[in-house]
Amino acid sequence: MSLSKTLVEYISACFTGLWVISHEQEDALREIAGMCRDQRWKMATWDIERGLQVPGSDQSVDTGGTDPLAAIRSINALASADSSALLVMSNFHRFMNSAEVVQALAHQINLGKQNRTFLVVLSPVVEIPTELEKLFVVVEHDLPSREQLEEIARGIATEEGELPEGDALETVLDAAAGLTRYESEGAFSLSLVRHGTIRPDSIWELKAGMLKKSGLLQLHRGGERFADLGGLEALKSFCLRAMRNQGQCDPLRRPRGVLLLSPPGCGKSQFAKSLGNETNRPTLTLDIGSLMGSLVGSTEANTRRALQIVDAMSPCVVLIDEVEKALSGVASSGQTDSGVSARLFGNLLSCSQRS
Repeated sequence: MSLSKTLVEYISACFTGLWVISHEQEDALREIAGMCRDQRWKMATWDIERGLQVPGSDQSVDTGGTDPLAAIRSINALASADSSALLVMSNFHRFMNSAEVVQALAHQINLGKQNRTFLVVLSPVVEIPTELEKLFVVVEHDLPSREQLEEIARGIATEEGELPEGDALETVLDAAAGLTRYESEGAFSLSLVRHGTIRPDSIWELKAGMLKKSGLLQLHRGGERFADLGGLEALKSFCLRAMRNQGQCDPLRRPRGVLLLSPPGCGKSQFAKSLGNETNRPTLTLDIGSLMGSLVGSTEANTRRALQIVDAMSPCVVLIDEVEKALSGVASSGQTDSGVSARLFGNLLSCSQRS
């Protein structure tokens, strides 16, 4: 469901505190503005640089400059009996350490039930203070779908021959899956500059660099093939059959992973890398050690972030190398690391069971 449709439902149900997770706040703002025009709702925006802005309003509103407290209170000036009013605040999580801001948000969210005023926080992370946890509803601004990526590509590749068709286009869209709108525009433009056409190679190169920024996953794009790997014929046949016929399999019986057990040097890692090339899917390497954090809760947060990237890049092959060493302390995790390893193991199991 799109962001605008989700917000319409929550606003109609009078959820007056809305937290929107988005790395593309300008796109989210445009979608929210279009929703307000369609629904004939009033809308104001606030950020620390531009302060409070009320597009197309004739009402006199005390903007309060860049004061976050004044911005929260100003939404009541837009309230009316026949319309809802929204205040969209960008990156407002930066002000959540202030006791005055937290109290003002709590007061305004409760007051919004009476005068139908809604506070919408746009942020790339969820950092809600304990006092406000029960007052905010978290909504996610999804990454662009394949249809939206194709629309972006056609808007950039306007000349004949610049955009491939058929299976070649599907390969390009596979490569672009998981990118934001801004990132996909840059990737398509880079490919046009380099090759005069949109090709997956440049997209994969840019995508590998973006994954390095997270520090949680690595993208492997080698030339390994099954023909270069001796033996393992039964394993090759099983994995190819399972991955190429996913749409024809019973979802309850469809294999979602395989555990390879052997002495070192028998080709387990090489097989995983070759499998990605054989099925035209990216191979992601997940290092369990990179998920471990020194702060309380950071390991779980890193795990969720890594699995979100995996979901965004699906269909893909995920290689978790030397997993038995990384999770060897699961049985005694409650006594050794307060259950961190056990929770990490549970998250990985849950991910492998998702269809």
